[in-house]
Amino acid sequence: MGAGSSSSVAAGTRRKGVRGWMAEAGDALVSVFFPAGCRICNRPLTGASRVPICEECLASFGAMPKEICEVCGRPLAAFAGNEGVTSLCPACVDKTYAFERARSLAVYDGALVQAILLLKFEQIEPLGAWLAGRLAELVGAEGGKLAADVVVPVPLHRQRERERGYNQAALLSKPLAKRLGLPHKAVLLMRTRARPDKRILTLEERWKSVRGAFATRPGSQVDNLRVLLVDDVLATGATLDACARALRAAGAKSVIGLTVARAVRNPLPSSDTW
Repeated sequence: MGAGSSSSVAAGTRRKGVRGWMAEAGDALVSVFFPAGCRICNRPLTGASRVPICEECLASFGAMPKEICEVCGRPLAAFAGNEGVTSLCPACVDKTYAFERARSLAVYDGALVQAILLLKFEQIEPLGAWLAGRLAELVGAEGGKLAADVVVPVPLHRQRERERGYNQAALLSKPLAKRLGLPHKAVLLMRTRARPDKRILTLEERWKSVRGAFATRPGSQVDNLRVLLVDDVLATGATLDACARALRAAGAKSVIGLTVARAVRNPLPSSDTW
């Protein structure tokens, strides 16, 4: 390539860089004079954050109660007054789960439900990064209880991920791993059986659909690792349990579940009393 051609390429690159900068500056000006609305309440977004949710809605996410099950993190208020109640919920008294511990940032309710849907179906990475920051704070607050060697997202089935184009759990786990200074292993765990097409599953169907549905990828190094397993919502705990069983079977030392939201309801199909 001659000197003239090199100069032309360099000039073109500079022009593109200038145009890119001007476009970004223009977008910034538009956002100031014509602020977008919060994706949850439609209030104007006047801050500089790329998260499309206003501060009021972010602050409204319902924090978890102080009294929670030591193992699965379920609020214990429903069992208050029961004779012999300990720091465990009935499911964990029965040693239901294969994970060592699970914690969640907030109760799955109100504005947080809509935020999770935005993350799940619209791939809003700045929202994932913001939530990852809050999860990192939760890990720090719990001290050694949530200590881990590696961060792993709960995987989607390959067909579902191909259709969606991304895994929403990885939108949380990747920035979380960076904040915690831990390796991020997005392909260590895989889902080998797809979720049933039925939109709403009963408790029995939910547990059955994930039983044996996960495996570690051949060649993955899991032996003696403490795995921090990340997902968006802990509903029944069935998915985290199935993932934990696969990881433990492959030699993981322990599995800790970490989710943004926690649904507060009966997690098991075998009891209607709690």
